[in-house]
Amino acid sequence: MTLTADLFWSFRSPYSYLCIARYRALAASHQVEINLRPVYPLAIRQPDFFERNHPNWLSYTMRDMIRVAQFHGIPFGPPRPDPIVQDIMTREIASEQPYIYRLTRLGQAASRRGRSLAFAHEAAQLIWGGAVDWHLGDHLAGAARRAGLDLADLDAEAVRDAGALDTEIAANQVALEIAGHWGVPTLVFDGEPFFGQDRIDMARWRMEQKGLQPR
Repeated sequence: MTLTADLFWSFRSPYSYLCIARYRALAASHQVEINLRPVYPLAIRQPDFFERNHPNWLSYTMRDMIRVAQFHGIPFGPPRPDPIVQDIMTREIASEQPYIYRLTRLGQAASRRGRSLAFAHEAAQLIWGGAVDWHLGDHLAGAARRAGLDLADLDAEAVRDAGALDTEIAANQVALEIAGHWGVPTLVFDGEPFFGQDRIDMARWRMEQKGLQPR
């Protein structure tokens, strides 16, 4: 029996990046289908979120995500460029956002094809792996190809069907909140949410209680 789960996820979230390889590996090694459902990040949904946070929030988050990456041996570095255009000093979100809408719509187009987990993982390695200017050249095309997709096809759909894709992305966010959480990464299995990159082992434990088996 193959189990199913939804992974609510953002291209801007470093913790989403830090969880996705492990969830993809779980789906490859065990009889569970994990459907990645992209959402827009808080910078889009709640632009004043960063301004309202405690002053220590950003410095601690930076320290922690680097530590998590080191602990798990995951390549990690500041994205070039950040998927969200933001003034780091003032935390103000720019009105023009040339990257995040495209990325999230590409992720949802990949979800329509049942390849969202693979595409998001491949793209996230470019964005958060600290090695390349991910938006230039054929980097994203290579990520799509490794996920079994064609970037030109995804991009055409992201432009042609932007409104419908955004409706689906909004529905992802609603589904996340109905499941009992609001942030990413959150895996929802059998109606139970597991928030954070540090809940993967617990999510697997719950799946094993429900009959998860190796492939």
